[in-house]
Amino acid sequence: MTVPRIRFTFWKAIFLFIMAAGVYCTFLRFFRGLGASTNLSDQFPWGLWIGFDVMCGVMLAAGGFTLTAAVEIFNIKRFHSIVRPTILTAFLGYLLVCAALMYDLGLPWNIWHPLVMRNPHSVMFEVAWCVMLYTTVLALEFSPIVLEHFQLKRALRVIRSVMVVFVILGVLLSTLHQSSLGTLYLIMPNKLHPFWWSPLLPVFFFLSAIAVGLAMTIFESSMSSKYFGRELELPILRDLGRVLVVVLALYGILRFEDLYHRGVLKLVLVSGYEQRFFLLEMLLSLVAPLGLLLIPKVRESAQGLYLAAVLTLLGFVTNRLNVTITGVETAVGGRYAPRWTEVVITAMFVALGFAIFGLAAKYLPIFPEEKVHIPALHEPEAGFAEVAVPVHAGD
Repeated sequence: MTVPRIRFTFWKAIFLFIMAAGVYCTFLRFFRGLGASTNLSDQFPWGLWIGFDVMCGVMLAAGGFTLTAAVEIFNIKRFHSIVRPTILTAFLGYLLVCAALMYDLGLPWNIWHPLVMRNPHSVMFEVAWCVMLYTTVLALEFSPIVLEHFQLKRALRVIRSVMVVFVILGVLLSTLHQSSLGTLYLIMPNKLHPFWWSPLLPVFFFLSAIAVGLAMTIFESSMSSKYFGRELELPILRDLGRVLVVVLALYGILRFEDLYHRGVLKLVLVSGYEQRFFLLEMLLSLVAPLGLLLIPKVRESAQGLYLAAVLTLLGFVTNRLNVTITGVETAVGGRYAPRWTEVVITAMFVALGFAIFGLAAKYLPIFPEEKVHIPALHEPEAGFAEVAVPVHAGD
């Protein structure tokens, strides 16, 4: 019997280094406390672990409810081939958000308290319940992939017979907590900078989640095509790019109207700390991706779609960090910079997400059988002939 050889590559070395550093930082967090492992304080209790790991993590997983609603509710069958990897991305995203939250909570072993200590007047209570329920729904939506792998046909038929109910429930729960993350900041109009505080903040959070869900699907499809040797489903990505244009345009119009009617536009001309981060956010989330996607030649190309998706992701990640960190620094009278241990633990969760996705794609039927094709992010050259050899994603 031959033993499979494990190739030790540069990226595997980086992964192992991040994991080792993450284990050490985890030890510091749980045995030395938040004070020894973070730059958080009573003055600044929410930092990178909330701003990125939770706020951005939930947003980056928004493709799950967007694509499943399109396929299962609106019956747009042409998106069916990208639903499974999108659900996997969303499921991993929420699992990692829950894991990251354990690091930020002062008493993580009390995370079960919202289940029995109910406070219907609290937005955080509603977010906690929605996240828990939606993670459960994602597990049920992901279960057919596992059942197919183990050929549990009877259980598979039962799950598929009620899948529409799960999808509808997932869309409702996602709509509630994606917007409620913005509602958390409505109670602090005197602390959050006018660039980011708005009565429309829940609407902005929901629209940005849809935009990021579409961009994340384009990003994930492009990366999967490149690293798993899959055919790049360019026609589907073009459709997603057209929808992304509409969502970004709607978000941009509402954001401009809100700033104009609240008299905040004049602050854009005032040089300062918040102004620079606001302009960076606008450039990355609206100006650059919309400018690219409004050019037909760019919007129809794999490289153009990939670049626009990456810019959109970076832009809205900047937006969430601005809301949670940049926008409140002046009000609390200090600046926050994450300690290296905070950065390492965040990098550990990101690396774990990529690694688990790769393992799932290798051993589970995440992708349909398809043809060996050109690598992602490259258009076919003239005269190039495809090789019609069916392969499985795990082969």
